[in-house]
Amino acid sequence: MTVPLLELRNVTKYYGNILALRDITTSVNAGEVTCVLGDNGAGKSTFIKIIAGAHQPSEGQLLIDGEEVLFDSPRDALNLGIATVYQDLAVVPLMSVWRNFFLGSEPTKSIGPFRRIDKATASRVAKEELAKMGIDIRDVEQSVGTLSGGERQSVAIARAVYFGAKVLILDEPTSALGVKQSGVVLKYIIEARKRGLGVIFITHNPNHAFPVGDRFLILNRGRSMGDYRKGEVNRDELIRLMAGGAELEALTKELESAAKKDAALAAMAEEFAEEVGELGERAEH
Repeated sequence: MTVPLLELRNVTKYYGNILALRDITTSVNAGEVTCVLGDNGAGKSTFIKIIAGAHQPSEGQLLIDGEEVLFDSPRDALNLGIATVYQDLAVVPLMSVWRNFFLGSEPTKSIGPFRRIDKATASRVAKEELAKMGIDIRDVEQSVGTLSGGERQSVAIARAVYFGAKVLILDEPTSALGVKQSGVVLKYIIEARKRGLGVIFITHNPNHAFPVGDRFLILNRGRSMGDYRKGEVNRDELIRLMAGGAELEALTKELESAAKKDAALAAMAEEFAEEVGELGERAEH
């Protein structure tokens, strides 16, 4: 049996008396995409922070290559090959593509007793590594601020891969992008999977997760609603689990009750009830 690159076992996190995560268990394998889905407040940010080393779990185990670890800082996680691309990307818009690609780890060369950045090597390596990910940027001298949202994401992903990431965490990479640019990012996620990385794709959009995911962890208010392999769950079931089937039914009843006093709301309640019913039927099939 293949040992997962990363595994969580019954991970729980408290902030004082606030329960942020409870008994979360999942794994990330090489060459696979694990999608973590949940609405706002589901616990996705806490999940990221624990894996990335920003916070320690209150209970449970975090294992890397089958060995339990306890991170004291994000640097510890990075040293073990866990890289995170956050929503704000950690890029500098006014700097060039190649400067952003290295950003603090630039190659240098000696000139007498002095060392200076080796710009030629940095530009060449950045262009080559971006090309390996299927990313065609005409001029790595152009500032990152001139790139589209999808292209900025691609630079951050390629940078993490180049610097030795084994597990790549992507925090809502498509949340602020249009349809076309979201498709570009999904293509790069597939490319990272092909290169043998374990990818953790954090998202609230099942329509983005389902085409690329191999495993799906659904969070709702800090609790796991299920950890499924592809083939064990369909897209409509993901939506229903994310929203909470009981919560959808309760909301339907509230709308129907309020609709008795408002004709416009009555039509809305009827339409919503039909959508919930159709979602349940499709999930069963």
